Amino acid sequence: MEQEGGNGRLFFRGLQNRSHEKMKLRKRKSTLYLSPPNSSERSGDLLGENIYLVLFTITLRICNCFLVQTSFVPDEYWQSLEVAHHMVFNYGYLTWEWTERLRGYTYPLIFASIYKILHLLGKDSVQLLIWIPRLAQALLSAVADIRLYSLMKQLENQQMAKWVFFCQLCSWFTWYCCTRTLTNTMETVLTIIALFYYPLEGSKSMNSVKYSSLVALAFIIRPTAVIPWIPLVFRHFWQEQKKLDLILYQFLPIGFITLSLSLIIDRVFFGQWTLVQYNFLKFNVLQNLGTFYGSHPWHWYFSQGFPAVLGTHLPFFIHGCFLAPKRYRILLVTVLWTLLVYSMLSHKEFRFIYPVLPFCMVFCGYSLNHLKTWKKPALSFLFLSNMLLAFYTGLVHQRGTLDVMTHIQELCYNNPNISSASVFIMMPCHSTPYYSHVHYPLPMRFLQCPPDLTGKSQYLDEADIFYLNPLNWLYREFHNDSTLPTHLIIFSILEEEISAFLISSSYERTAVFFHTHLPEGRTGSHIYVYERKLKRKLNRS
Repeated sequence: MEQEGGNGRLFFRGLQNRSHEKMKLRKRKSTLYLSPPNSSERSGDLLGENIYLVLFTITLRICNCFLVQTSFVPDEYWQSLEVAHHMVFNYGYLTWEWTERLRGYTYPLIFASIYKILHLLGKDSVQLLIWIPRLAQALLSAVADIRLYSLMKQLENQQMAKWVFFCQLCSWFTWYCCTRTLTNTMETVLTIIALFYYPLEGSKSMNSVKYSSLVALAFIIRPTAVIPWIPLVFRHFWQEQKKLDLILYQFLPIGFITLSLSLIIDRVFFGQWTLVQYNFLKFNVLQNLGTFYGSHPWHWYFSQGFPAVLGTHLPFFIHGCFLAPKRYRILLVTVLWTLLVYSMLSHKEFRFIYPVLPFCMVFCGYSLNHLKTWKKPALSFLFLSNMLLAFYTGLVHQRGTLDVMTHIQELCYNNPNISSASVFIMMPCHSTPYYSHVHYPLPMRFLQCPPDLTGKSQYLDEADIFYLNPLNWLYREFHNDSTLPTHLIIFSILEEEISAFLISSSYERTAVFFHTHLPEGRTGSHIYVYERKLKRKLNRS
């Protein structure tokens, strides 16, 4: 009997198990169980992430935007905002790079579209022309930050993503650059978002069409954007089984469409067919004429540039390189490859290697994740050291060139005698922004510095000739009082040398602006504004 009872119990258990299996099968047929809900489709999500994380990142980058009130390099104005202002309002100044067709209109067109909308709405005040493009850049940088977080959450886990995200947000150089209207900033944003779709092992968002489209767009905006992507694209091609399909149905069509779009845009604004990407690479790489703007030794990026850009993240980056899994080796190879390629060019700048800085944050995140007893001191050290650098460089260092343009704005909009005013900026060329920060057709002039494209051995530009003997140059240039500008803008270092001219021409200092604690060469610690006092001169006579 016990045996039969046991068999009966087993029989009924079997029926129960079968009934459960059938119930599970029926549940799978329900639309609720067809597929797990996509993270981007859940309520309260934005960009595939928690809405609070997204709002926090956007808010932080907007604050970041307003807490950067200093100048970095001339290109953040002269290759974007100044060009856009000229496109929309038909006055301003285009540098020699545009007359020589080394730059394309694709990137300035973004800001020109913003300017045009503001103009049509009657809201084209100078403050909006300055800040709206930067806010747009800040929002794009926030999207890139979120994409980096999402990628790391896919590849690892939320804990690892949190540390990489922390490193990205507290990087002083990212804070300093990510809201500026630089082509390097847009190049970095597109690189991070493209990496989100790149086929890394473990990624759930890989999409060859999307990542290659973003890389192609980055190349159109700044041709050197292709440098970090050479090892990444080569790896993708090497691992792809259908290599011919990848080239014929993805890379070639995308390249053709984006290049055609660039050609059409430049055809409209240049008035002739121009392949600016070739001109850019020919000038900067093949002819290496970028040395006109300075040169550095081959090891500069390794000895100075890269350590400065990473800042206090450097020891964590090195530590993380030893900890990260092999699948991240391609990111390290990309960083080293980029440093090596740029090291072969004589003209070097910190911003050139900005696009690979987020790659480095991955390794820094690994380092933080593996720290145990020293984690809290490490976090405090990273945060405080980077914020001190970020606030100093964003609010103090090299702010005078922007403050003086605010003074010129006030001169334009508050002065009843503005029709007779004129400004001469006697500083190293492109030291200040121009009409994009004044938005008034005030006669202005600055010292020119186009490079020699004819091959002269002893070529000197106007700025070089001026600084050889400023006093003689001024007397020779302004031999007639009627040609004298009403306002002169100079660095403090030049004042003593041209004091005789300032006195004889009845100029008086009317404003002083702090610029930097670290003056060097032709750059002074302060900026002086001199105004010509005609009434006083008449009274004396």
